[in-house]
Amino acid sequence: MGLRLDLFLFTIGILWGTVTSDLVLSKVDRRIDLRSQIVRVVSTVKVENAGTELVSEVLLAFPDNQVKHLAYLTATPNNGKGKTKGSRNSYPVENVHPKEMPQALNFYSVSLPKGLSKGDSLTFDVLAVFTHTLQPFPEKISQADVQLLVFQESAHYLSPYEVKVQSLSVKLPDARIESYTKLENTKIHGSEIKYGPYENLPPFSYSPIVVHFESNQPFAVAQELVREIEISHWGNVQVTEHYNLIHGGAQSKGEFSRLDYQARPHVRGASAFRHLVARLPPRAHSVYYRDEIGNISTSHLWGDSKKTELEIEPRYPMFGGWRTTFTIGYGLPLQDFLFESEGKRYLNISFGCPMNEVVTDTIIVKVVLPEGSRDISLSSPFPVKQWQETKFSHLDVVGRPVVVLEKANVVPEHNQYFQVYYKFNSFAMLWEPLMLISGFFFFFVACIVYMHADMSISKSSASYLAKMQWDEVLAAVQQVENIVSRCLTIHDKLEASLSDLSRTGDIQGCKTARKAADGSLKELIKELKPLLSLLQSSQQAAQILPKVEELVVKEKDLQERLMAKHAMVVDCYEKKYGGKEIENRVAQHQQKITSLRQEVEDLLEIIYEI
Repeated sequence: MGLRLDLFLFTIGILWGTVTSDLVLSKVDRRIDLRSQIVRVVSTVKVENAGTELVSEVLLAFPDNQVKHLAYLTATPNNGKGKTKGSRNSYPVENVHPKEMPQALNFYSVSLPKGLSKGDSLTFDVLAVFTHTLQPFPEKISQADVQLLVFQESAHYLSPYEVKVQSLSVKLPDARIESYTKLENTKIHGSEIKYGPYENLPPFSYSPIVVHFESNQPFAVAQELVREIEISHWGNVQVTEHYNLIHGGAQSKGEFSRLDYQARPHVRGASAFRHLVARLPPRAHSVYYRDEIGNISTSHLWGDSKKTELEIEPRYPMFGGWRTTFTIGYGLPLQDFLFESEGKRYLNISFGCPMNEVVTDTIIVKVVLPEGSRDISLSSPFPVKQWQETKFSHLDVVGRPVVVLEKANVVPEHNQYFQVYYKFNSFAMLWEPLMLISGFFFFFVACIVYMHADMSISKSSASYLAKMQWDEVLAAVQQVENIVSRCLTIHDKLEASLSDLSRTGDIQGCKTARKAADGSLKELIKELKPLLSLLQSSQQAAQILPKVEELVVKEKDLQERLMAKHAMVVDCYEKKYGGKEIENRVAQHQQKITSLRQEVEDLLEIIYEI
C-alpha cells in the first residue's frame, strides 16, 4: 500500500511539469519480457510532427528508480515485425537535461536520421534493458519453495508528449501468477498480461502496476568478471575468464538436504540452477574449466563451424545467495580475430560475458598486446573506462602493453565487437627466439671456456706452492698407509701358515711361507724409506709426521714379534713338543702381538681422519 501511495505522489509531482512540443506519439506499443532475470522493454513508437517547425530529435523519459538499473538503451528503425535490428543501424542516443522538465525524470535524446516536417511521421523501436529490477518476494525461501518475483511498472507510456493510442503486454515465464494489477482493458492470455489500448493520454501520464509471479529461471550474477585476452603473433589468441558468481534471487534459508535434492531436484531445488551455457567463438580450442581446487570435470563441449558451446556445472547446485568462483580458458585462431588496416593491426573481438542471460555487475577486459606494440588506440560501440598497464611474461624485457577496459552493469546486449588498434614491427617477433638462442649459445661457450681454462692461482705464488706441497704430503701418507696395510696382510698369511702347521704338521711348508713373507716385507721396507724422508723434509707434514713415524715403529715391532713367534712354533714342532707346551711358550708373544696389532690399526684410522 505504501508503494502505491509513493507512486501516486510521484505521479502528481510530475504532472505539474509543463511541456510544450509539436510532436505527438500517434501510437505506442510496448512489450515487456520478464522471462529471465534481465528485463527487456521493447517500445514501438510512431512519432508525428503536428507543428510547423522541423524536428530532429525525440525525447525518452525514465524515472530515477529505473535509470539506476538501466543497462542498455538503443533506438533502431522499425522493421515491421516487432523486432529490433542490430546496433549497426541504430539512431544516436544520448543523455540530455532539457529545461522546464520534471527533476524526478531522466531524459535521453534520439537523433532522427532526417528531420520531420509538418505532417511527417516515423516509426522506430526503442530497446531498454534493465537489471536488478525484479525483486524476490518473499526475500528468503527454503529449499522446497518456488521463487516468487515482484515487478513494478506503469501501464501508461511515460513520455513528455501526448500519446494518442498505446498498449502494453507483459510476458511471464509461465502462467503461474500470484497477483497482478487490474485496470481498465486488462486481459490475460496464458503467461501474457495485456493492458490497453489506452487513448488520448496526456504528457507524463503514469498508471502504476505490480505483477507478482513465479519464476525459477537462473539468477546468475557475475559480481566481477575479469577477461584477459592475450595476443600471440605466432598464431593464437588466448582468452582467460575469471568469474565471481552469485545466485542473485531469493535468499536460501534453512538447511540444505543433498538427499532430497538428488531424489527430486526439480521439486527440492526448483529455485536453484545447476548449469550454465557459454557461447564461445567458432573454432575455440584447448578449452578448460577449473577453480581453486583444480580441474572441474562436469562440463560438456560441442560446436560446429558457426559456434562453440560449453556447458558447465558448478561443484554444487546454486541456491539463492550462494557463491562460487571459477576460471574458463580457451584458445582462438589468430587469423579469425586479428586484421590489418592502414598500416595498423587491430584485434576485433566481443566485449561482454559469453554466458547466457548472466548479469555482470563489473567486467574488466584486459587486452595483452605483444611486446613492442605502440600507437595503441581503442574503438568501442559504447562508453567504457580505459587505461593501460604493463605485464611481464616469459623472456620479456620492457613488458607487454595491456589495454584495460572496465564497465558496470553489463548484459548480453553488450556482447558486441570492439577493436584495439596498434602498430607492431614484424621483426620484433624474432627478438625472443634470438634471445633464447643467444642465451643457450653463450651458456655453452661459457661451459667450454670453463672446462678448458686454468682457473687455479699462479704457480709462482706462495699459496699455490703450499697447496702443491700439501698434495705431495697427502699422496705420501696415502702410500704409507697402503704399505702398512700390505704388511698387515703378510702378517695374516704368516698366522695362516702356523694354523696349517698345527693341522697338517708340514714344517717345510711353514718355513717356505716365512721365507716368502720375509722377502715381501723387505721390499715394502725399501719402498717406505723414501716416503719417510719426503715427509721429514716437508714443513707441511709437521702435524701428521709424528703419527706416521709412530705407525712405522709399531709396525716394525709387530713384525719382529710375529717373526719370533713363528720361529719358536716351528722349532717346537721340530722338537716334537706337545700342543699345550707350545701354547705356553708362545702365550707371552701372542699377547704382545695382539696389542701391537690393535695399536697399528688405531693409528691407521687416526691418520686417515687427519
